[in-house]
Amino acid sequence: MAKGSFIGAMLLVAGTCIGGGMLALPVATSMAGFFPSLVMMLVGWAFMTLTALFLSEVNLWMEEGAHVMTMASRFLGPIGKAVAWILYLFIGYASLVAYTAGGGGLMQVGVESIFGLSMPHPIAATVFIIIFGLIIYLGNIVVGRINTILMVGLIISYILLITLGSSQVKWQNLKIHDFCKTIIAVPLLLTIFSFQTIVPSLTLYLQKDGKILRRAIICGTTLALLIYIIWQWLVLGTVSQEGEFGLKNALIQGKPATDFLRMAVGNPWVARAADFFAFFALVTSFLGIALGLFDFLSDGLKISRKGLGSIALGLLVAGPTLFFAISMEKVFLTALDSSGGIGDAILNGLMPSLMLYIGRYKMNLQSDYRIPGGKGIIYLAIVYALFVFTIEILGKFGIILSIYQC
Repeated sequence: MAKGSFIGAMLLVAGTCIGGGMLALPVATSMAGFFPSLVMMLVGWAFMTLTALFLSEVNLWMEEGAHVMTMASRFLGPIGKAVAWILYLFIGYASLVAYTAGGGGLMQVGVESIFGLSMPHPIAATVFIIIFGLIIYLGNIVVGRINTILMVGLIISYILLITLGSSQVKWQNLKIHDFCKTIIAVPLLLTIFSFQTIVPSLTLYLQKDGKILRRAIICGTTLALLIYIIWQWLVLGTVSQEGEFGLKNALIQGKPATDFLRMAVGNPWVARAADFFAFFALVTSFLGIALGLFDFLSDGLKISRKGLGSIALGLLVAGPTLFFAISMEKVFLTALDSSGGIGDAILNGLMPSLMLYIGRYKMNLQSDYRIPGGKGIIYLAIVYALFVFTIEILGKFGIILSIYQC
């Protein structure tokens, strides 16, 4: 397999980060306000970038093709292996179901507006997963190239959306702040930078070139961060908190930010730009997550990525995703809300930190590629992962809701 490019790897990272979570981000952080959410976003970005670098160092100790399950088994034993299986499948399938359901919905809107035809959601979701699932089947290099094209579309629609809507930004909306309420959005602020599931695939894509891998991770997450900051500025500065089309109402209804941005600006071109932006955001994340899940199942089930094995893996990824996207999408969309606090905090935060610690300081593994920082930075990552996990668990019991009264 030919070696992938730095740009392709960087855009895979950024594209996987920028997905459905972006559409929910301004709604989830609206009660805290722009500046408090900016502070917590920077913390989430630093944490997820750091743990991805941890995972990349661990992955480079392994044999070619080793994925999360093999790494967890080697460094964390049978319990770690079982946890990796459960959480990886949870995050992977829940994300793909959400993106397939959302992408199918946008495809319905597009077909109706362009051709004047009505497309039932099950058919739209099926067409969506056939088209973009086939790209995964064609391999990592094809995914990287297609994703680069889609990222160009994402950036163009994003710039158009920002340009059309920026004149509506109001300083009084940006001044609203309540640092107490930032804690509610902390788990989501991990989800929006979640891409660790594709790190083993990136290692293959770059043929275990540690230096390029590190640069791609840092540059990819930084690009995503910049896009998120401007996006937050636009939505929180344009859409008011109160009123029928305010962000409080969006939070209650569980609506994406683009719906209410469209209503607040009142420009039909903004509506079209918002739809294109949402579509590209969903597809780029779908490709990244699906690629990671494809390689994960190949490693975990010891199925070859060639010939009939590749077809079997494709069906394992697409089959359950399509079934649940059509029949139980609301259940999995609810589960997706928990992926940051439970899945990302443990699988993408705690476990890479533990694996790196055991590999470095218990097994004394050495390599040319080493992330700067000693035990202190690993301890800090572990503490923050447990902090986010605790917030999620307290939230499930309603305890965290008392924060709204502080």
